[in-house]
Amino acid sequence: MPKFIAILITALAVFAADDAWTKVRALKGGAELRIVRKDVRQPILAKMDELTDSSLVVVVKNEQVAIPRDEIERIDARPQQSGSRMTKETKVGRQDEPSRDVASPKPGRDGGPSNSSSSSVAFGSKPDFETVYRSLAPPPAKK
Repeated sequence: MPKFIAILITALAVFAADDAWTKVRALKGGAELRIVRKDVRQPILAKMDELTDSSLVVVVKNEQVAIPRDEIERIDARPQQSGSRMTKETKVGRQDEPSRDVASPKPGRDGGPSNSSSSSVAFGSKPDFETVYRSLAPPPAKK
């Protein structure tokens, strides 16, 4: 019976790994990725190019790189953003000022309407990365 459980766990692990790879396959070309490789401290920031059963092909600084699936520990993807990150706002105001008398502190200025306007542009941040693939621990060694 314990041998059956070990086989079942291994089969579930293989199915789960294929299911996670399917999530990577669903990503669109050009998606921003952060790839964490086994035994490498610095993640790779790249754009999705294509995916095969055995490797992930990405573009890093205009260079195409293939990373074998068994070297990948985790893949994070930045969600596609709808709309623009830029927002702009314009305010226009009109104010009627009362007439000033001769002793006005601002010479040469008669009363009447005044206009003001202001514009601003703000850039929002990109969404955070979300994990789409995580490799499973290798099956336990047979004794």
